[in-house]
Amino acid sequence: MNAPLIECTGLQKWYSGVHALKNVSLRVERGEAVGLVGDNGAGKTTLIKILSGVHQADAGKIRIDGKDVTIKNARHAMELGLETIYQYNSMVPTMTIARNVFIGREPLSWSLFGFGVMDQKKMRAESVQAIADVDLHLRSPDALVGELSGGQRQGVAIARAMHFKSKALILDEPTNHLSVKETDKVLGFVRDLKKQNVTGIFISHNMQHVFQCCDRVVAMARGEIVFDSPISKTSIDEVHGYL
Repeated sequence: MNAPLIECTGLQKWYSGVHALKNVSLRVERGEAVGLVGDNGAGKTTLIKILSGVHQADAGKIRIDGKDVTIKNARHAMELGLETIYQYNSMVPTMTIARNVFIGREPLSWSLFGFGVMDQKKMRAESVQAIADVDLHLRSPDALVGELSGGQRQGVAIARAMHFKSKALILDEPTNHLSVKETDKVLGFVRDLKKQNVTGIFISHNMQHVFQCCDRVVAMARGEIVFDSPISKTSIDEVHGYL
């Protein structure tokens, strides 16, 4: 039997005496879309920050592809194949689409002693292909991200993760403040991850959205996982009963 892509066992986290995570264990399979739900303070954000390398657990283990890891920082998380798309800061509005796709991973046309010149031609060409691969149609890779709608920004962030062959995408409230049409587009992005064998962890307060695009729902409350079930075997009302 293949190991799950992500396996957390007994994670504990304290913040100044506040027990934010209490013995959290979670398995996420490759190509699975998991909806993570819960009220503010439930522990969702703490769990995601540990997986994305922002914080480290005080106790417990994390395995990626069956190997024990200590996720040191956000870059290390990305090297392990875990990419997090945050609600507010996943894009730089004053940079172009091409720059945002390659931010922190810019290809160089030449380099010397650690310094070099970005390969703008390659960035433009590959960013066009990356956004087309997620069925997003934008007029130019030179357009500023600040000129895009919220749904388009989420699409560019997902295109970036797909281009760099991420194993898992963690999406933090990606449908907040979007129109109905743009929300449907983002939910479609999440559903399509399975076609690429990419795992999705979808954090949302909107249970309807979770049930539209996920295979499984995991509910957290008071720092613990209180419910975990395939979408096909539960209902929104049942999940709400645990929150």
